[in-house]
Amino acid sequence: MKIGSYMIWAATAAVSGVLVLLGYFVRLDQIPTDGLVKILFDLRLLLMRWVVVLAAVALFLGLFNLFLVHWSKISEQGNRWPYSAILVTSFLATFVLGLFFRPDSDIVLWLFENIQLPVEATLSGLLAVTLTVAGFRIISRRRDLFSVVFLITALLILLGTGPWLLGSDSAFSQLFSGIRNTLAQVAAAGGARGIILGVALGAIVTGLRILLAIDRPYGE
Repeated sequence: MKIGSYMIWAATAAVSGVLVLLGYFVRLDQIPTDGLVKILFDLRLLLMRWVVVLAAVALFLGLFNLFLVHWSKISEQGNRWPYSAILVTSFLATFVLGLFFRPDSDIVLWLFENIQLPVEATLSGLLAVTLTVAGFRIISRRRDLFSVVFLITALLILLGTGPWLLGSDSAFSQLFSGIRNTLAQVAAAGGARGIILGVALGAIVTGLRILLAIDRPYGE
């Protein structure tokens, strides 16, 4: 009985994936009013709409689970429960305001621009300082080529983006700005594109294995 249920799930996943894949080969300006091409396109749209709905439900369940976890910490008065209280209060306030005033209202946008964005900027600044301190610790514990390259790169990036270079046309500022741009736009961008290509190839291979029923994440 288990083998039969796994075969059904495998066939469902494979057929759905093939239908969505075939639907992407149809150009929007060449869709006929009837026929097999129209059916494939409509099935792809239907499956993608189901995916959007399921993803929204999964996100809601994740938020509900987050609420329950922190609510239990508040009820038990455990360690650092005031932080959980702040999170729950902020979550409920934002949810209620977004529900009644819509996400694009002035109140919600004000909360996002004056609370969310400053918090993200602060965390980014702390991340830069943390990486620099981590580089010095690595040098003190393990002195090799990769540690030295990491520390020098972090220092050059910090010097090239510091506030002391704003509005300055000196040779010093131009030198470090050029080094920073080279590291960020050439070295870092090249590495990021390589990682993205690797992720894309891995996703393609994983999708093909699921379509061929080699991997079955929905069963044993």
